[in-house]
Amino acid sequence: MEVIVLKNAERVAAMGAELVGELLHARPAAVLGLATGSTQLALYRHLVERHQNGNVSFRQTTSFNLDEYLGVVAENPQSYRSYMDREFFEHIDINKRNTFLPFCEDGQNPRLVGIEYERKIRKAGGIDLQLMGLGANGHIGFNEPSSSLSSRTRVKTLTRQTLKDNSRLFSADEFQPKLAITMGIATIMDARSILLLATGESKADPVSKMIEGPVTAMCPASILQMHERATILLDEAAAAELKNRDYYDWAHRQNESLKNRFGVFHD
Repeated sequence: MEVIVLKNAERVAAMGAELVGELLHARPAAVLGLATGSTQLALYRHLVERHQNGNVSFRQTTSFNLDEYLGVVAENPQSYRSYMDREFFEHIDINKRNTFLPFCEDGQNPRLVGIEYERKIRKAGGIDLQLMGLGANGHIGFNEPSSSLSSRTRVKTLTRQTLKDNSRLFSADEFQPKLAITMGIATIMDARSILLLATGESKADPVSKMIEGPVTAMCPASILQMHERATILLDEAAAAELKNRDYYDWAHRQNESLKNRFGVFHD
């Protein structure tokens, strides 16, 4: 796990976009795992700008989103499909037929959706880079605390804290889903590389548990300690509770020296 602390949220988003751009430059047909949320929104805006400036293309790219609400139609502005179309896909050259979310059609058995989603990911060759945010309770995707560390894409009940955190996005008279279909923790860990962005003081506690706490299902993000190529981008506020901060800064400088000397490595 490489931990990189940057000055503010804007720099986190900019560096995240730079890392995605580096991968697509080296591997134009890369398979991306995508996520929603306010932290990712800033990153997508940077990627859109890079695309509009001719610096990155998504024409050959395939994408799989982490999760989708259950019981919300794709056309609903609150669906993650609508979010991805509105904030990202409609502004780049990606083929929308190659963009997938674990959406459950009306009348379809949601327990079968996860099995089919896993099959599609395998057929695409697996995910090259999985982009993620971090929940206030340590969740990744919608894998809430106590989720199995060997879980696969499935239906998950959202915790009261997650519902409260997300309630700001729904009006008082609007249906807020209590269920979602999410990639499992094992699915996430299968990605060849992982990029997690976390910003703001509200993320300081889960960040410290993720990076410096024990690996436990009660903090699902802590499993990333076991991933060979996980990069964590933080702003100063999110990094405020890290005890080993000096080492992370030192290690990042050494890694940058290697990168400057030998270039970016994508196996």
